[in-house]
Amino acid sequence: MDNNMVKKVLTFKSGQFVFSRKFDRDKLLKTIIKSQILYQTVSDLPILPNLAARLEEEIIRRSIFGTAAIEGNPLNEEEVNRILSQPASTEKLAQAEREIRNLKAAYDFVASLQPSGSPFELTEEIVKKVHHIITKDIEYRYNRPGHYRDHIVKVGNEEHGGIYTPPEILADIKTLMKEFISWINSKEITEEEPAIRAGLAHYHLALIHPFGDGNGRTARLIEALLLRTAGIKYVPIMLSNFYYRNMDEYFWTFSNSIKNKEKDITPFMEFFFRGAIDSLEDIRERITSLIRTLALRDYYSFLKGEKAITQRQHDLLTILLERLQPFSLADLSHKPPFTILYGKVSERTARRDLKKLLDNKLLNIEGNGYTLNLRVLG
Repeated sequence: MDNNMVKKVLTFKSGQFVFSRKFDRDKLLKTIIKSQILYQTVSDLPILPNLAARLEEEIIRRSIFGTAAIEGNPLNEEEVNRILSQPASTEKLAQAEREIRNLKAAYDFVASLQPSGSPFELTEEIVKKVHHIITKDIEYRYNRPGHYRDHIVKVGNEEHGGIYTPPEILADIKTLMKEFISWINSKEITEEEPAIRAGLAHYHLALIHPFGDGNGRTARLIEALLLRTAGIKYVPIMLSNFYYRNMDEYFWTFSNSIKNKEKDITPFMEFFFRGAIDSLEDIRERITSLIRTLALRDYYSFLKGEKAITQRQHDLLTILLERLQPFSLADLSHKPPFTILYGKVSERTARRDLKKLLDNKLLNIEGNGYTLNLRVLG
């Protein structure tokens, strides 16, 4: 075992615990470089502040749903969105809803921490605060918000590689959390790529499992915190949704890394960077779509001003831009919102409008219907 890549800590009852930054860097090099290039591409895309705020709010909602669902929260994505769109209530909430509102508060706390020119110094107090926010006012058995556990827990199941027993007693947990904070803030770790540091924090916090409940959510929030304070946008709040969508693999990567006798955590780090790339590709497509929508709105207005299309044809294009769904000739006169424009005009007029838009390459023919041509500008 390469002692430059691991830190060994002997505990009182739990034996030797190892903090590891040992993974196959050659194997992950292409993945890491791809994530860096993708991030630079996303960072260079122009987006208006109001659209960026709206996009981030949507991503946070999806992430809250994902990170809660990993831990068994029964609410579906629509129910989570409904809860988050309502004002906070002083009434006692059901556990599932309280978990969602607590996660929103935790993400708000992470968002309040601004990037600086130097690596963020993580502390035990911050880890405890995040845990306190996540589990506040929830009656989890043996859990005290913001306090380390003093009982044995078991993690995992046979379906995902077996059961893991984290450090068992409070004294060992206290020792390991102090060592963890010292290690994650050390020069050797802070000189790593910020994403590597965040992934290492996620993995080792989950390994120590210091709290009675809420450990997974806390580890994922600390990961997001370290990414955000390093100046990385979007990815911190998107990774949890990737973990949820690939939940079985998420648990397996932990299990495979834990079982490795050489303390090689390549399975987890590889999965982490795949999540980063997936998140960046998703956000690139979302931002590009927003930019394309704005450009097309301007183009439609230009065509109307040049008398290349009529007001009704312009309005039809605008409706299609908001819906982005195939439609048929019959839909124009029978289905809202098209009936606002075509409910009182003849079929011949509707056909003429469609032909004009097809000739200008503003529409495509798809099967027996039509779709908006989103690539008309290239």
